Amino acid sequence: MKKSELKTILKPLIKECIKEVIFEDGVLSGLISEVVRGTNTAQVVTEAKVEQQDRQLLEEQQQKRQEEVKDKIRETKKKMLDAIGQESYNGVNLFEGTDPLTRGGSPGSATPAQSPLSTYAPDDAGVDISSIFSSKWKNLV
Repeated sequence: MKKSELKTILKPLIKECIKEVIFEDGVLSGLISEVVRGTNTAQVVTEAKVEQQDRQLLEEQQQKRQEEVKDKIRETKKKMLDAIGQESYNGVNLFEGTDPLTRGGSPGSATPAQSPLSTYAPDDAGVDISSIFSSKWKNLV
C-alpha cells in the first residue's frame, strides 16, 4: 500500500475521531468555559482597582477645589474689610460668623425655588421642637 492511499483512508477516520472527542465528550465546552472564567476574573480585578483609584483621585480633586474656594472666600472677605476700612464700624468685623451662600441666583430673576428647602443651608439645624411634646402639650390636647 502506498503512502497516499493510506493517507486518503486514515485522514477521514482521524477527523471523525477528533470531532467525536471534541464535541461529544465535552472537551470543547470545558475548554471554552475555562478560558471565559480566566478572562472574567482578570477583568473584574483590574476594573475594581481602576474604579478605586479613580474614586480616590476624584476625592482628592474635590478636596483641593474646596480648599481653593475657601481660600478665595477668605481673601474676598479680607479685601472687602480693607476696602471698608478698619476704622469704620469701630473695628468690628462685619463678616464674622458668616457663611457663603450654598447657591446663587441671577439678579432680578423671579424663578421659583427647586424645592421647599432649597433656600436653606444644608447644615442648618432648623427649629428645636423637642419642647412641644412636654407635659404641657398633654394638657392642651
